[in-house]
Amino acid sequence: MKKPLSLTLLLSSSLFAALPTVSFAQKASKPNVIYIYADDLGFGDLSSYGAKQIETPNLDKLAQSGVRFTNAHSTSATCTPSRFALMTGTYPWRQEGTGILPGDAKLIVPTDKITLPKVFKHAGYATAIVGKWHMGLGNQVQKDWNAPIKPGPNDVGFDYSFIFPATADRVPTVFLENDQVVAAEATDPILVDYEKKIGNDPTGKEHPELLKMHSSPGQGHNQTIVNGIGRIGYMSGGTRARWVDEEVSTTFLHKAQDFISQHQNKPFFLYFCLTEPHVPRMPATQFKGKSKLGYRGDAILQLDWTVGQIQQQLQLLGLDKNTIIIFSSDNGPVLDDGYMDGAVAQQNGHLPAGPLRGGKYSIFEGGTRVPFIVSGKGVAQGKVSNALISQIDLLATSAQLLDVPLKADEAKDSAPLLKTLTGQDNKGRSSMVQHAQTLAIVKDEWKYIAPSKGSPYMKLTDTETGSLPEDQLYDLKNDIGEKNNVASKYPEKVAELKQLLEGERKK
Repeated sequence: MKKPLSLTLLLSSSLFAALPTVSFAQKASKPNVIYIYADDLGFGDLSSYGAKQIETPNLDKLAQSGVRFTNAHSTSATCTPSRFALMTGTYPWRQEGTGILPGDAKLIVPTDKITLPKVFKHAGYATAIVGKWHMGLGNQVQKDWNAPIKPGPNDVGFDYSFIFPATADRVPTVFLENDQVVAAEATDPILVDYEKKIGNDPTGKEHPELLKMHSSPGQGHNQTIVNGIGRIGYMSGGTRARWVDEEVSTTFLHKAQDFISQHQNKPFFLYFCLTEPHVPRMPATQFKGKSKLGYRGDAILQLDWTVGQIQQQLQLLGLDKNTIIIFSSDNGPVLDDGYMDGAVAQQNGHLPAGPLRGGKYSIFEGGTRVPFIVSGKGVAQGKVSNALISQIDLLATSAQLLDVPLKADEAKDSAPLLKTLTGQDNKGRSSMVQHAQTLAIVKDEWKYIAPSKGSPYMKLTDTETGSLPEDQLYDLKNDIGEKNNVASKYPEKVAELKQLLEGERKK
């Protein structure tokens, strides 16, 4: 891919003002850590994971320089619970209210308990989140969007935050920097409601002629129109504060680069939450039409380019040898998740979940088995690992890396797996719970899915959820696609895993 001409505009002026001379002491210091979190990216969406219809050279380079995991998971098949687990080290199904949140939800991350960024703060790091948040803000649903909104990211361990509240398909479509909506005006107050229409803004349902991207029938993306796209929820006011979809990704990139540049002389932790390829997919003009896979493919190209920009900045600043980059996705893939953007019509043989069954919303492997790449200081190079590891383990593993002690009742579901993360251990976890409409447990490449009354198929998203009223057992070593339910053939294994899962539920 050609290098875009806008690179120099995207890098902050401070980056080129004075490239530092990195001393031996700085190089030998605690490693910087950047966790890059994609949104709805599937196991088969990267060329390093076998994709044939799309190329992702920057992420391929990251994989070649580090460890590419083939059995790594988010805890859940949807975004909010996966992010909650990452932040807290606790399975999300242990706490009520951790499902997919609306844009006006209250904060679900405890402010008085250990979190991933607090681990780094305890070790003397500067901490930041840039990008999608989606774990609620404030102490209640009703909030004043024109005043500082607390508690939020800054109250759970981040020194700096630049976020949008939920997802790009939900109102309010605004940025918040350190608790304050960017460009909010008292004369044009922001109001948000998820129950009834407010204000006079047109909606996608009433005025489809105003849409530049039409919503899929029945999925609810037809309420307040912002930037020619119907959203979930109603919003009025904040005219100057509303962002433009095509600029969201580069805005987040610019803020992430600023943080790196400003903290290059001390250890930092950056949680960089990308929006791609979550809906609405509206990539910058330079990427539109480049993938031949519709806007979803174009968004993946934009994601890959963004990762490349971070890699290039670290090299320019002399930080690449003392930085660990971790890249993953919050859950599996989905094609039609609310908008008619070409993802289905232009799939062209691309398999977003690769050989896996299911995807986003599914208890099958496609729901939680995701790309997971680790590269940088202390990490093996050019290795492929089939070790079982979960994103929930990053909290305890970071504490292990930084010699930060955890109390017995803190992050109880997070396992310290530093040797696994750096490629020195090939086993990883002994077992792991997966979460969608029901729960599943994996142990020694056997997977048990608990019975569920949920629907086995989501018509709106064309997803097999894996929810069935009977026991399911799969031999993942020989059947990674979960095609053959062998529960009746191995009743002893079903009983063993069922008991193990019940033990996890009772903890």
